[in-house]
Amino acid sequence: MTPPLPPGQHESTSFPRFGLLPFAHRFPSVFHPVPLRISGDVATPVEAGPELARLARVEQCSDFHCVTTWTRRGLRWSGFRFLDFYEQIVVPLAGAPPEARFVVLRGQDGARTSLPLDDLLAPDVLLADRLDGEPLPIEHGAPLRLVAPAHYGYKSVKHLDRIELWRSDASYRPFGWRFMVHPRARVAYEERGRWVPGWLLRRLYRPLIRPTAARFERAMQQLRDAQGFPEREPSRPPHAAPPA
Repeated sequence: MTPPLPPGQHESTSFPRFGLLPFAHRFPSVFHPVPLRISGDVATPVEAGPELARLARVEQCSDFHCVTTWTRRGLRWSGFRFLDFYEQIVVPLAGAPPEARFVVLRGQDGARTSLPLDDLLAPDVLLADRLDGEPLPIEHGAPLRLVAPAHYGYKSVKHLDRIELWRSDASYRPFGWRFMVHPRARVAYEERGRWVPGWLLRRLYRPLIRPTAARFERAMQQLRDAQGFPEREPSRPPHAAPPA
């Protein structure tokens, strides 16, 4: 039996490229795998490249929940557990301090977000480089992205190339209006943002779904045309469900 959707979500049959509008025309500067830089409150900043390939590869099927209320079920991700990455690379090579509690994740396109370290050490959080049996496409975060299924999609940074480990979040400033960004963004608790109830943010987000998806698809098509990427079937914008 298919489990019910989380509060305020509706199922989408498509999986569009999606995000904040300023990022529609931002893409990774390097499309092939790049070393993952580790810095912050660590003893030695390092870059992890070949070390990632030595981690155990895992595959998992999980849903993707966009904060704007659409959900794409049953995506098949493949990559490496963040837990393995932390225990086998960050701790021994970078010298992570035992009191580290906060992680900033940054992408090649300038995107950034953060999560408590404890959330990232959940067994279903991946550093993913494959989707549905194929190499991760540009529109969904190539060459490497975070996948954190228990959190809204804006925590799963695409084009990931830097991870910063900190003792606290004192110096971190999120993108955009602070009320629209939650420190944890857990889907089960409908933590869409802070200080504003989730049900209200649903109503603010839903009218934005279709035009946002369309803008991101146009930008992706322009990149395909300019770079000569193979043509992919366009993703239909998620159907915007009526307000709950």
